[in-house]
Amino acid sequence: MKLEKYSFGIGDRFAHQGEAQLKAIIKAKEAGVSIAPIWNKSFREHQTVGSNHAETKKEADGAVEALGWKENYYVDADHINMSNVGQFTDHANFFTLDVANHIGKKADKEELSQFVKSNARLIGNTEIPGIHSASQVTENAIREVGEKYLYAIQKAGEVYRFIADKKGEDHFVAEVSMDETDLPQTPFELLIILSALAHENTQLQTLAPKFSGRFNKGVDYQGDISQFEKEFEADIQILDYATKRFGLPENLKLSIHTGSDKFSIYPVIGKIIRKYGKGIHVKTAGTTWLAEVIGMPLAGDDGLDMAKRIYRTAYDQVESLTEAYAAVIDIDQSRLPLPEKVTHWKADKFVNALRHVPGHPEYNPHFRQLMHVSYKIAAQTGAAFTDLLKKYEKRIASEVTENLFGGHFKRLFFEETGAK
Repeated sequence: MKLEKYSFGIGDRFAHQGEAQLKAIIKAKEAGVSIAPIWNKSFREHQTVGSNHAETKKEADGAVEALGWKENYYVDADHINMSNVGQFTDHANFFTLDVANHIGKKADKEELSQFVKSNARLIGNTEIPGIHSASQVTENAIREVGEKYLYAIQKAGEVYRFIADKKGEDHFVAEVSMDETDLPQTPFELLIILSALAHENTQLQTLAPKFSGRFNKGVDYQGDISQFEKEFEADIQILDYATKRFGLPENLKLSIHTGSDKFSIYPVIGKIIRKYGKGIHVKTAGTTWLAEVIGMPLAGDDGLDMAKRIYRTAYDQVESLTEAYAAVIDIDQSRLPLPEKVTHWKADKFVNALRHVPGHPEYNPHFRQLMHVSYKIAAQTGAAFTDLLKKYEKRIASEVTENLFGGHFKRLFFEETGAK
């Protein structure tokens, strides 16, 4: 199974927007860019909503059938490990192997020594694109990377082989995720990581490293865009080198996790992947949920009341809601509007505060981030929320489609200029 050049993870918390999401993919195709749709959902999201992956696959299959989609599509078991992978194998054909919890743990000393020896051929190599100085490639530097990452990669290999045994190696796509860690990987670290992945025979097709800057949920990139551009281009070059040097799949590409709404770096990413003729995978989830709670207030008063109800409860539970997202949330609680004020907001006021329109005077990224993690509150309301999704399906679907196509695809795949 070979993943297409461009792919988008279109997570959907409540499994109602499959057709609306696929319509955005179809619009992109009609405009000249083919994007493979990947419906992604994690173990954590299933636990929060009370869903399972059979429902995620049903949503994807239903959207594909309803809209007559004839191209490939995927269902991603997002951020899985050995403790939960068995729950996904029957209903997924894309697996994101999350090794973040294992980074920094030490591999067996003998295995580490053998790994360092196997990479000695890289020492002194002065023609490794993406690496600023050949002096970086020393035996000690290889050992340091191995000490930090080898055990984690071995665990990725363990999960990969489990999936391959269950499904057959030609019947799924593998991604390795190491973005939820303390520091971004350098291009040199990425090189050694890819060597370890090749040694484990994990035929990964996408890799999600950690980049510098903040990739917060549902809001724009926070960081030095010029620094990100240098890192991203170096990583692209490293992947290109590694596929040839280590025998990894030739379509191996970078994956941007927490990728939704990173509007300021989309043109940079687009420029670089076009320069090198490379693909990209962008993983989103919460942006569709946010489009639902934007469309709902615009559709009716009961929709607005539900959105306010969710925010009011979330405001009182901000610490517990954000605890699991500490690495990807940056909320200044003093800048959250008081619930008693929000109670009197009209629909336009609520939507303007929530909709991600950079530069809009009423847009509030703190409000948006809290709503992003508040899907748990919506899930707790049960049918009260999902009945409104059905009642206002048409208005909400238009928000979902336009959010993906106009907000995301246009900036990433159709803009030719660099970052502004």
